[in-house]
Amino acid sequence: MVVGDVTTGTEVLVIGGGPGGYVAAIRASQLGLDVTLVEEDAYGGTCLNHGCIPSKALISATDIGHRASEAGRMGVHADPTMDLETMMGWKNRVVRRLTTGVETLCENAGVSLVEGRAEFTGRDSARVVHDGTGEGSESVEFEHAVVATGSRPIEVPGFEFDGEGVLSSRDALALESVPESMVVVGAGYIGMELAGVFQKLGCDVTVVEQLEQALPSYEEDVAAVVRQRAEGLGVEFHFGETAQGWERTDPGLTVRTENGDGTVTEFGAERCLVAVGRQPVTDTLDIGAAGLEASDRGFLETDDCAETSVEGVFAVGDVAGEPMLAHAAFREGEVAAEAIAGEPTALDQQAIPAAVFTDPEIGTVGMTEAAAAEAGFDPVVGQMPLRASGRAMTLDDTDGFVRVVADGDAGFLLGGQVVGPEASELVAELALAIEMGATLEDVASTVHVHPTLSEAVHEAVKGAKGRSIHH
Repeated sequence: MVVGDVTTGTEVLVIGGGPGGYVAAIRASQLGLDVTLVEEDAYGGTCLNHGCIPSKALISATDIGHRASEAGRMGVHADPTMDLETMMGWKNRVVRRLTTGVETLCENAGVSLVEGRAEFTGRDSARVVHDGTGEGSESVEFEHAVVATGSRPIEVPGFEFDGEGVLSSRDALALESVPESMVVVGAGYIGMELAGVFQKLGCDVTVVEQLEQALPSYEEDVAAVVRQRAEGLGVEFHFGETAQGWERTDPGLTVRTENGDGTVTEFGAERCLVAVGRQPVTDTLDIGAAGLEASDRGFLETDDCAETSVEGVFAVGDVAGEPMLAHAAFREGEVAAEAIAGEPTALDQQAIPAAVFTDPEIGTVGMTEAAAAEAGFDPVVGQMPLRASGRAMTLDDTDGFVRVVADGDAGFLLGGQVVGPEASELVAELALAIEMGATLEDVASTVHVHPTLSEAVHEAVKGAKGRSIHH
């Protein structure tokens, strides 16, 4: 028997239970609004289930094994064995704990949870289709909506994901055995993170990239530190190569690429991971029914309160465009909920940091020197190499640097770039400084604990003032 349509009502309908969606739902409920959250797959979205959390779990596990095997000069001699089955089981338990926690947080906040796929039927109504025989569907009428449907991996023509030969990042994070070899198409942050994981697991990794450097969205000297470390691990890079096609061969597959001169090269491997970026999910929503229209790239454009061109309809997270970062989605979700509740609120994109969990890590926030000059500032720069950091030496991890960019006239911090151990943690200090409008003198006069990596931030700031002590 199929259950007929049932109509329910809510003040706020949130479509998608990823970082932006569940935060919007919880915050709106905290502000006294009646909230319904619809999730099609799993609470926590791609980030918790198939992206940020599982990838960082595997990065941490393989880093431990690799560092143990390389610690001979520190007097630690080990030959660790990496057991992928056990590693994946541990990763899955971490994921389940967090996703279950998200569901519990929503329920405790009073959010009504509905499982199914939502699509608009009008400006103030949506239809939720439930999976399973006899589950039927229901209609939801709402006053405000928050679209938080996230993104999916981009498929390259001719490289459609099959979960066997051609893998998405989601497929790669669920492998049950380590391939002997892998071709990674794309040297962006996802490709570089997973290339390091599988190389450390014992897989021979080859990265092909259409552009001329790894991590092309980052400054060349920042990306070079990561690339050189990866090459030291054994990762092989081929730049200026566009993936053209692949075919199955015994025992795996052959990937064909072409460079700017038209030269075709073939790379053999057991698996091919395609990691060329992510695209927003708007095609499942019937956005036109709500009066919405996506951009050429599929994003829903929003203002500084996360509201779309349709009054009362908001969009947060990856579906709303760059930066496609979970922590940006957190903030956007909060802002959307506060705007719906009539609270004074707005987004400040200037102070949103980004991180890449490669080996070593990258953390950036705000402007580069070139961007600051282009914006009309007279920038000053301070840089501290980690080879001069006592703490980095005691960690036996001295590749990289901390760089800060400031306005040469007023001294305000404008940006920072960190590449090295714990860069994702170190960049938080610079993000806070930018958000607060701190000056070089504010940070320079703040005493930092010794010996710590954060002293490199301190030294870089003092260097920008021309008074570095330890470099």
